[in-house]
Amino acid sequence: MVDKSETLGGAIDDVRAFCAVVEFGTVSAAARQLEETKGSISRRLSRLETRLGATLLARTPRAVSPTEEGTAFYTKAREALRWMDDAVEGARQSQEVLSGHLRVTAPIDLGMDVLPRLVVKFRQLHPQISVELLITDSSLDLAANRVDLALRASVEGLPDMGYRASKIADFHIGLYAAPDYLAAHGGGPEAPSTLAEHALVVSREFPGAAHLPLTDKRGRSAQVVARPAIRTSDYASVLRLVLAGGGIGPIPSLVAKTSVASGALLPVLPEWSVSKGTLYAISLGGRGAPARVRVFREFVRTELADVP
Repeated sequence: MVDKSETLGGAIDDVRAFCAVVEFGTVSAAARQLEETKGSISRRLSRLETRLGATLLARTPRAVSPTEEGTAFYTKAREALRWMDDAVEGARQSQEVLSGHLRVTAPIDLGMDVLPRLVVKFRQLHPQISVELLITDSSLDLAANRVDLALRASVEGLPDMGYRASKIADFHIGLYAAPDYLAAHGGGPEAPSTLAEHALVVSREFPGAAHLPLTDKRGRSAQVVARPAIRTSDYASVLRLVLAGGGIGPIPSLVAKTSVASGALLPVLPEWSVSKGTLYAISLGGRGAPARVRVFREFVRTELADVP
């Protein structure tokens, strides 16, 4: 009986040795080509014939030649080895060559308000890489959904998922409002205690009466309890409602960055934040991921490095 581990581990090399013998005409020539000993090649041939239960080579003192079964086997085996070699070369090139298709998943707020600018800029730098975005607040399994990279934000750290997580950027969830809203309400609150007097726009992670646990840069804490004027499903829509003048809302700094830079949003109580978190990039291969994944991950990290 042939050991299964031996079958799986050595079958391809045994087939490659057989094909080399057929092509070069002798065991010695095949051994030189494959940089093995003559005895090693002979053992590979015997093992392959035993495994197949067929005689593949007719041996004479001066040469070997394929039998009828050996010729038929060689024709198909040679083609299979070419396909396999091409596949191996393609896998190796993926570690070095910046090309191919990149599938990225991200939550709705990042996908709507952060990634579009980044993806367009990335494609200008690397037009040979196509990008597919899977925008959802659901945590997609990378392997099952053929995802190359997942961007996920967490305020409590990531659970053990069996994949490689790399820190991209720290962020905080701060309070923001449109300039027109603040102008119409006396410039906005000057302390957490007066925040409840304003219209609040919150996401569904603040159920019932919104409890906003605020912390300032000196470590002081304050608890604001207020009934929201508008409640919505995600931070992407909180951003749009706040931009429309709907009130004051907690928004991740990563999401608010562009609007703050343009003057469309203003920080409210800038010394205070609702919470802090970290954005992670998660991939199947970590450092061993394909070049297109590694380059995109570092590009996003660099672009988000200046978020306050």
